[in-house]
Amino acid sequence: MKQRIFKKPLALISFIAILAFSVTVNAQLNTPRASQQATVSQTVGISTIEITYSRPSVKGREIWGKLVPYGMNNLGFGTAKESPWRAGANENTIITFSDDVTIEGQPLKAGTYGLHMVIKENDEADVIFSKNATAWGSFFYNPEEDALKVTVKTRQIPHKELLTYEFIEVQPTSTTAALQWEKKEIPFKIGLAVTDIVLADIRKKLQGQAGFNRLNWEQAANFALNNGGDLKEAMQWIDAARNGQFFSQKTFANAQIKAAILNKMNKQEEGLQLMDESLNLGNIFQVHGYGRQLISLGLKDKALEVFKWNAAHHKNTWPVNYGLARGYSALGNYKAAIKYMKKAMALAPAKANKDRVQANLNKLIKGEDIN
Repeated sequence: MKQRIFKKPLALISFIAILAFSVTVNAQLNTPRASQQATVSQTVGISTIEITYSRPSVKGREIWGKLVPYGMNNLGFGTAKESPWRAGANENTIITFSDDVTIEGQPLKAGTYGLHMVIKENDEADVIFSKNATAWGSFFYNPEEDALKVTVKTRQIPHKELLTYEFIEVQPTSTTAALQWEKKEIPFKIGLAVTDIVLADIRKKLQGQAGFNRLNWEQAANFALNNGGDLKEAMQWIDAARNGQFFSQKTFANAQIKAAILNKMNKQEEGLQLMDESLNLGNIFQVHGYGRQLISLGLKDKALEVFKWNAAHHKNTWPVNYGLARGYSALGNYKAAIKYMKKAMALAPAKANKDRVQANLNKLIKGEDIN
């Protein structure tokens, strides 16, 4: 009886010891790293690029050719016989693209990639985007997993103690990411087909709840018009805004968008006729703005006609006199322009308005066009 009582606690103690050993082996304590992790991101158009990496310090060490050897190297661990540099510390440095990109002009699909580099002695570096984004460093690097490899020129920079990734240049359709450490910068240019990406996103969203809002159709048409989109598609979108089953509404603003599309389709007369029919939908400032737009298109006689319409429908207000002054000035009739600019001065409601009117009046007196 005593023997049976003794064995049960012994088995229990053995089980607890095994469990404790298992927990100790598998536990991952959360303690500070020597090379702290960081994430940097950049938006281009509506696309995002994100780089996550660990940041070692120089600490007086010789970096290039020593701590980071030149070329491919056998790291003495893992399955790779030759490995690039992990372009950071600890786990893979990873880079994520929300949409398809180009790297130095070479195509790369959207996704997350392990980012590696091969540093060369001739002021060049290979930048490698690996399909394996979950490995620790580059100990298991396999060139067959390369999605893309490009060669870039490196640059000398002032001392950078902490390894840093920055987006050193941002343009409407591209950005340049760069690794900076010690006195070396390794940049690579990332390009995006912003218009195609935005239009694809628009098409998708208009099929959902966004498609029940007239303003979204107007915005879509306007974007396509001004960013090299398909004009037939832009016309379909603006017609949906003006004649939609759920929200049909013709406004001065969407008439202007449709007229601009027609103009770009080499159907200027149709556009002008549409705007003639829509003038009564606009307020004094919208019509004034349309007149100025006509001047910028070189349609000076038509602009004066619009300014006169505005004056007839909004009598004794300073903006219509200002518009008439602009219309006559565009045609070189400075005498008439001065006459109406003085009327605008008398009716202008605030000092800022009067100052602007006076500045243009001074130009007209000197015989200078104010447009």
